[in-house]
Amino acid sequence: MTEPRIIPRAILFGNPDRMSPALSPDGRRIAFIAPVRGVKNVLCGPVGGPYEPVTDDRGRGVHVFAWAHDGTTLLYAQDRDGDENTHLQAVDVTAPEPRDLTPYPGVQARLVALRPNRPGHALITLNRRDRASADAHLLDLRTGDTELVATRPGVTAWTADADLDPRAAVEARPEDGLAVVVRDADGSWRTLHAVDHDDTMLLRVVGFTAAGTHLLLLSSKGAPAARLLRVDVATGVAEVLAEDPRYDVIGAGVDPDGEARLAVIRRERADIEPLRPDTEADIEALRAGGPGEVTVLGEDDADRTWLVRYLVDDGPAIYRLYHRDTGRTTTLFSHTTALAGLPLAKVEPFTVTARDGLAVPGYLTFPPGRTRAGLPAVVVVHGGPWTRDLWGYRAETQWLANRGYVVVQVNFRGSTGYGKDFVNAGDRQWGAAMQHDLLDAVDHVVSAGWVDPARVAIYGGSYGGYAALVGVTATPEVFRCGVALAAPSDLRAFVATVPGGGLSGLTQRIWRRIGHPVDDAEMLLARSPLAAIDRLRVPLLVAHGANDPRVPVAEAERVVAVLRANGIDHEYLLFPDEGHAILRPRNRMVFHAAVERFLARHLGGGTEEPGEVTPVSRP
Repeated sequence: MTEPRIIPRAILFGNPDRMSPALSPDGRRIAFIAPVRGVKNVLCGPVGGPYEPVTDDRGRGVHVFAWAHDGTTLLYAQDRDGDENTHLQAVDVTAPEPRDLTPYPGVQARLVALRPNRPGHALITLNRRDRASADAHLLDLRTGDTELVATRPGVTAWTADADLDPRAAVEARPEDGLAVVVRDADGSWRTLHAVDHDDTMLLRVVGFTAAGTHLLLLSSKGAPAARLLRVDVATGVAEVLAEDPRYDVIGAGVDPDGEARLAVIRRERADIEPLRPDTEADIEALRAGGPGEVTVLGEDDADRTWLVRYLVDDGPAIYRLYHRDTGRTTTLFSHTTALAGLPLAKVEPFTVTARDGLAVPGYLTFPPGRTRAGLPAVVVVHGGPWTRDLWGYRAETQWLANRGYVVVQVNFRGSTGYGKDFVNAGDRQWGAAMQHDLLDAVDHVVSAGWVDPARVAIYGGSYGGYAALVGVTATPEVFRCGVALAAPSDLRAFVATVPGGGLSGLTQRIWRRIGHPVDDAEMLLARSPLAAIDRLRVPLLVAHGANDPRVPVAEAERVVAVLRANGIDHEYLLFPDEGHAILRPRNRMVFHAAVERFLARHLGGGTEEPGEVTPVSRP
């Protein structure tokens, strides 16, 4: 087989041409994220263009934004170098001049809801009164004035009705449960839907119907996986709208009345399913509109035009408008035109039977153009850990496959999407059964003859970084080298510093799922990479953001100190202007260039992009 050409990192990890588009409420404008002087910003213009920048960030960029229902205001959040104290910014697309609507030092602002009935306002949360409490505030988009409208201990999420009144909330219970509570006309709160620990990971509120009489929920209570429920607010009686015996319903599409018309179930790929006869023709037309997964990203207020995305695994995402009157779609743009025609790899679902008999799913990506025998491999471990790897295009996966590695992505126990028994099987299994699932996947690809057992690396960020540290310390005979980004190295310290204090429901849940910092200190130490750091004898690349509020940089420094003291081959990249994720374009390029060189040097058989690697200042 012929060697595929090297895809430049600048294409894979550089800024996309256009991403995250959003349709204005009147359907006349499109806004999207695109690079301006190399930094992600928001551009806007009439459907079909021309488009002009409306933000001018020159740091870590703008990554998420939303249209207000006045039709001209865009809202977006920004922090300072990754500290996660986000401020809510606003810009009028007709006269772009960004305004900081929440200029409070050390305070985190979050957007909760925007509604057509209140076009000049937004419901937001601020932890201004108490750093551990996200209180609901009504924000005037013109003046920036905020009004405290609801506060309640233990609330983890608010839900607004059609008038931006926070009438429902998800509340953490000290006994390690969650409850959806609703506020009645007299101002009193009552429980509408309560779940115990087994169902907490899969509970989410979709929203009120426009009349306010029903609440749409995702919940696994009384079922093996999360279902879409329509709950009567007055009586608590629930109607099941969508369910699957194995996979969670992860989302719902609603009409202007707030009623569910489609459900999203992510199996090996994401499937959209109509819930009503009047939506069947729409879904059929969307499925025929392009290859791959189709996702409805939004619609205009008139509900005549939908913005949709088509996602494939070996090419760029395509954004289109779906016109309900005609049943046709028109193409807007792709997210990265340079990807078209490149030798990208297919992403293949697989399942491995773990050592205890549990069926563990995942994805394999093989290097195009190479014989599937004796190849080097990289186990890429997702973060969270309460999330999952997905089918579709991912720059990191394509980069590694293009460089000659088999990419092994494992949705180990504790990952979401596969029902509550699967996610709960990860309780108190950090560094144990969750790690065993990764090792069993390595055994699977080695036994099949695809992978050379002497050339396997483990790579990840956040929880994935922790798993990489465990892999190279506890099982150095399995992994030739590792890459750990934003990785906790001491679980005792990690669980002891969960925001909210020991009495919060969130903390109780974390302690139950990972371990208690006092009662389980011995177990947590045994499962901490630091406990086995003296066993480390394989090369390791450690990377961290200096402003990371979730995993302090001291976690990385302790690992690096041991590496240095013991003379172990390693690299350490400390980014002074990043937090828990690496977002600045130059830093992304530096990180991936260093990792590419590191893997090629230690695994052998991989390929590198020719040319010099950008030098990095290392502490």
